[in-house]
Amino acid sequence: MVEIVNVVASGALDVELDLERLASDIGDPVARYDPDKYPGMYLRFKEDAPLITVYRAGKFIITGTASEKESYSLRERFLNLFSDMDVIEEPKDEWFAIQNYVCIGEIGQNLNLNALAIDLGLENTEYEPEQFPGLIYRPSNVDGVVLLFATGRVVITGCRSVDTADEIFADMNERLSSFI
Repeated sequence: MVEIVNVVASGALDVELDLERLASDIGDPVARYDPDKYPGMYLRFKEDAPLITVYRAGKFIITGTASEKESYSLRERFLNLFSDMDVIEEPKDEWFAIQNYVCIGEIGQNLNLNALAIDLGLENTEYEPEQFPGLIYRPSNVDGVVLLFATGRVVITGCRSVDTADEIFADMNERLSSFI
């Protein structure tokens, strides 16, 4: 079983936005916009809270939530803010979807990543410890990427559902038990 550590969602408003005016109207520290550094406006309703990045074309990305429910709740708060400010007519977006779950799990023992790179198939793995301490494994037939660390920690990303991440983790545990 995996634990969700980050949910990434995105959506789009059917409106072009004046980010400079919006950031000014909302105010610091909730809204931050510096087009010289990045073309999106950052919204964070409280310190260390999930982040909403809003773009001029009306697209937005929510990162840092711990669940799908929290992503939808933050989206509602964001839409209501823009509705209250008359940026959009009603608290509704054109589309919204969960794009990615980032999950972690523990194998329960140390791993020999050099051996695993070979055993899992060089065509599906990347392991360059000088550049990154983990083994990157791309399982075939599923959307998701697995990062394996020598400590036994596993990070699974790129999944559009927690069930997929759980399936990948279960399969990884089964495959690793035959190598260990």
